[in-house]
Amino acid sequence: MSVGLLAFLDDVAGLVKVAAASLDDIAGQAAKASAKAAGAVIDDAAVTPSYIKGFKAERELPIVGRIAWGSVKNKLIFLLPAALLLSVFLPWLITPLLMIGGAYLCYEGAEKVFHLFAPHEAEKHEASIEHTAISPATLEERKIAGAIKTDFILSAEIMTIILSAIEVDDFWSRAAILALAGVGITVVVYGAVALIIKADDVGLWLANSARTGFGRATGRGIVIAMPVFMQALSLIGTAAMTWVGGSIIAHGLYEFGISGPEHIIEAAAHWAEGAFPAISGLAGWLATAFVDFIIGLALGALLIPVVGYAISPVWAAIKKMLPKRTKTAA
Repeated sequence: MSVGLLAFLDDVAGLVKVAAASLDDIAGQAAKASAKAAGAVIDDAAVTPSYIKGFKAERELPIVGRIAWGSVKNKLIFLLPAALLLSVFLPWLITPLLMIGGAYLCYEGAEKVFHLFAPHEAEKHEASIEHTAISPATLEERKIAGAIKTDFILSAEIMTIILSAIEVDDFWSRAAILALAGVGITVVVYGAVALIIKADDVGLWLANSARTGFGRATGRGIVIAMPVFMQALSLIGTAAMTWVGGSIIAHGLYEFGISGPEHIIEAAAHWAEGAFPAISGLAGWLATAFVDFIIGLALGALLIPVVGYAISPVWAAIKKMLPKRTKTAA
C-alpha cells in the first residue's frame, strides 16, 4: 500500500512539474508577445492622462481605477474571446474591424488637433454634436466612457498584436497567454498613469515635509515641472492616438492590396535610417510615426464633417426613438 501511495505521489509530483513548466512557458510567451505590442502600450499610457485633466485631485485615482477596470473588461470579456473566435472562424474579419477602430482614433486625434489650432471653431463643432449642459458628475461619466472607448480600440490592437506573436497552437494555451499578457499590460499602463498624475502631490509633500534642503528642492522642482510634463504628455497622447490610427489604416489597406501608404512609410523609414545612421533605429521609428500621423490626421480631418453632419444627427435620431429610462424614487 505504501508503494502504491509513493507511486501516486510521484505521479502527482510529475503532474505538478508539467503544470509548472506549462505555466512558465505561458508566462514567457506572454512576456515575449507583450514586447511586440510595446508601441501600442506606450500610446495607451500617453493617451489616458488627457482624460484625467481638469478633475479635482481626489477624483483622479478613482477615475484611473474605473478606466483600468474598464480596460480589463475590454480585454478579458470582449476582446479575448472575440479575438480567439475570429482567429478560428472569421480571420478575414479582423482587419476590417481594426480599420474601423483605427478610423475612430484618427477622428479623435484630428478633433483634438482641430481644437488646439481653432478652439472657437472646435467649440462650434462640439456644440453641433451635443446641445445639453452637463454637470461635473455627468462630465466625469462621459470622460470615463470616452477613455474606455478609446482604450477598447487600443486594446484591440494590442491584443491582435499579441495574438499574432503567440507561437503555440493549442487553443487554451493561446487563451491563457493572451489573458495573462492583457492583464499584465493593463497593470503596467494604468499603474504608470496613476504614478504620473499623482507625481505633483508627491512633489508638494516633499516640498513641505522633506527633512533635507535637497529633498525640498526636489519637491519644488517636481511641482513646477509637472504641469509642463502633463501638457507635453497630452500632446503626445493626441499624436499617439492619431499615428496609431494612421498605422492601423495603412496596414489594413496593405492587407487589401492597396500598398501605396505602406510603401511611403517604408521609404520614409529607410531614408531616415540612411540619413542618421548613428541612431538608425530611432530615426526609422520617428519617420514611420510621422508618416502614420500625417495619414491619420488627413483621414481624421475628412471624418470630422462626416461625424458632425451625418453620423451624429443619425445617432441623435436613433436615441430619440429609443425608449427613455424612467428614474424610480429610492
